[in-house]
Amino acid sequence: MTATILDGKALAATMRGEIAAEVAAFREQHGFVPAIAVLRAGEDPASVSYARQIAKSFEAAGMGFALYALPENTPEAKVVSLVKRLSRDKATSGIMVQEPLPKQVNPEAVLAALSPAKDVDGVHPVNAGLLMQGTGDYFAPATPAGGMEMLRRHGIELKGKRAVVVGRSNIVGKPMAFLLLHQHATVTICHSRTVDLGAVCREGDILVAAVGKARLIDGSMIKPGAIVIDFGVNFVEGKMVGDVDFDSAAEVASAITPVSGGTGPLTNVMLMRNTLMAARRQVADSR
Repeated sequence: MTATILDGKALAATMRGEIAAEVAAFREQHGFVPAIAVLRAGEDPASVSYARQIAKSFEAAGMGFALYALPENTPEAKVVSLVKRLSRDKATSGIMVQEPLPKQVNPEAVLAALSPAKDVDGVHPVNAGLLMQGTGDYFAPATPAGGMEMLRRHGIELKGKRAVVVGRSNIVGKPMAFLLLHQHATVTICHSRTVDLGAVCREGDILVAAVGKARLIDGSMIKPGAIVIDFGVNFVEGKMVGDVDFDSAAEVASAITPVSGGTGPLTNVMLMRNTLMAARRQVADSR
């Protein structure tokens, strides 16, 4: 068996076109564009690179982007004050606070200052709680939301399927598990203390890797015909690789996301979609 490649680049390009058209219609109707504010403290290289990607994506779609880059030594009170101000700012539709934050800044204090209505990265406890319950209007984190969009756009049925999620982080593993559960999959979450990880993985009709360990999962750990969604981003000898050993997995799975070009390109797109959704909700609430 040779797996079908789930092409995230192509899907992201399609969705960017869709979002740009929706943004143009929003601007025509309301007289302004949805806009995101990205805040960071310090110059973490990954955060700097990600902010540039966000800026490029948003500006290409005709959306607003503002970067608030604070020094590494910024006091917690100043970070919290800025988040509160942006939460009140009518011109700001969504807010993303980049991590890691410097050691003097308590992430919980920053989250407490963030309006859930503008939490387009889905990290506020209110959004996390609503996601867990599967009720109300909430924002799911962009990365797992992109994985779900990949499955949906490829017509992959989840109802009644066994799904195994390897990884239990608050930004990918856990929200992905809940999103799958809301689509009526039977979900197992694996982690560092899971006994016989390979045996559990082989139960999955859908196998999700989100643990951050290069090539942890190989073809011997995959159920023949499974769908494999790999969120892993690891670097081995200067090359980006996933949590799944792509070559061996592709011989067993029926469909698989590559690294790179799989789930990664969809993250920014889902952040754009969340920001557009936030702007629409804010307009509706102001009436």
